[in-house]
Amino acid sequence: MAESFETIGVATNNVAEYRGLIAGLTAAMDVDPTALVEVRLDSKLIVEQMSGRWRIKDPTLRGLALQARDIAPAEQVRYTWVPRAQNTAADALVNRALDGKPAIALPPVSARRTLPGWAPDLGDPTVLLCVRHGATEHSLQKVFSGVGGANPPLAPIGLDQSDAVAREIKERGGADRIVASPLLRAQQTAQVIAADLGIDNVDTTEGFAECDFGEWDGLTFAQVRAGWPGLLDAWLGSTAVAPPGGESFDDHRARVERARVALVAAYPGMRVVLVAHVSPIKMLALGALGAPTSALFSSEVMPCSLTTIAWWADGNCSMRGFAESGHLRDLVHAGM
Repeated sequence: MAESFETIGVATNNVAEYRGLIAGLTAAMDVDPTALVEVRLDSKLIVEQMSGRWRIKDPTLRGLALQARDIAPAEQVRYTWVPRAQNTAADALVNRALDGKPAIALPPVSARRTLPGWAPDLGDPTVLLCVRHGATEHSLQKVFSGVGGANPPLAPIGLDQSDAVAREIKERGGADRIVASPLLRAQQTAQVIAADLGIDNVDTTEGFAECDFGEWDGLTFAQVRAGWPGLLDAWLGSTAVAPPGGESFDDHRARVERARVALVAAYPGMRVVLVAHVSPIKMLALGALGAPTSALFSSEVMPCSLTTIAWWADGNCSMRGFAESGHLRDLVHAGM
């Protein structure tokens, strides 16, 4: 229906790929602004970035990605990777562009490394297999349960969930180490996983304890609404607001990030099971995606669900799975 090519002069392959994406989306919207578009690219990097699975750290590429997202609504676009051999028509247009003169001027390209996978080998990443602890009576009753409260043990269903996630981790290749929050429910879950994986010791890290909910600990949402209606609204509206005697989500995120940096440095290139809680796992995922702290309210992390994030030594990362819970399907109650 349409073909387009443009000579852009000296630029990186990634910049050229993004410029091609922008041109293709523009042409598609010119044909039909309501169309559902499948973007078939032989650049896996751009497919992963535009699908939201990889963070875009380079400011130039981030700007180009935003341009692309402004052209067509996200719900109308699907990104698919294809081998270069199946993209011969696009390659032919590239060859024509390479033979032409620049249509636009670009600044000189820096040799600075900006993206994972396009530079000298940094070795294996530290892979965090993040497990929320098994269900407790507090999670079954849907009450606030933070670091400063009753510290409940696992409920019977929580022990079953712990065994299920241990089997899942074993099927995925196991782990080298296990790290856990100091809270009892996380320690109990970690011990079940350690026994199933044949790992002798569980390391404890204070930084991955649950957020401190202060005076709200042990209360339901309805009880907090009845007792602190104005403060609850403020807490829901700003991650800088803390419960009475508790910790704001902004402070909690900073605490978790400090613990994450220390963990990656302590276990380079290892597969590490991290048994933690809803809030710390969400903060790790938000950090991997470069998302604002307020986005934590837009996701759920079930007991003994599995979130997998790989972190390289230079700070780049890749989230490989979030809150996966298929291994819990045979249990009667997931213990939300």
